[in-house]
Amino acid sequence: MAINLVKGQRVDIGLQKLGVGLGWDPNPNASSHDYDLDASAFMLGANGQVPNEGFFVFYGNQESPDGGVKSSGDDRTGGNSDGDDETLEVDLGRLDPRIDQIIFTVTIYEAAQRKQNFGQVRNSFIRIYNALTNEELCKYELAEDFSIETAIEFGRLYKRGDAWKFEALGTATTGGLESMVKKFATAFS
Repeated sequence: MAINLVKGQRVDIGLQKLGVGLGWDPNPNASSHDYDLDASAFMLGANGQVPNEGFFVFYGNQESPDGGVKSSGDDRTGGNSDGDDETLEVDLGRLDPRIDQIIFTVTIYEAAQRKQNFGQVRNSFIRIYNALTNEELCKYELAEDFSIETAIEFGRLYKRGDAWKFEALGTATTGGLESMVKKFATAFS
């Protein structure tokens, strides 16, 4: 049975291959533009930074160099009201040994130009599921109303000893994808 997480809650993963599904529904009355939200994964080393730009997985780089994280690509409308809009596949056995956590973010593409923010998006969630059986392990539904924010750290996978855990974060900021790159990839931002 899947666990519904609250912000800050942590769970053991216990899987080798997992999927990370992210979903949202745009508010149809909020803007004349489609809501192009983008899921990204920042694969971090012990210093809290990506070792090199290949470990930043997003629509422009859909697979990490170790093959440990793969993106489903870019859903430019968020119109899948019944499930995941974008997914990331994670194979923990293939991760580069330098990687000890993965931050999953969602940002709004061209938010400033389109005058969009997460206050105009509903039903946002991140879920972790078994990539082999599609069984959902846990889900975190974002309950906060972020009225000016354009980037959210939804959750993170992190390693403790030999075990991997997931933590629901729900931390938002302004500045879109650029703000996340500045935070986690200062070496090439």
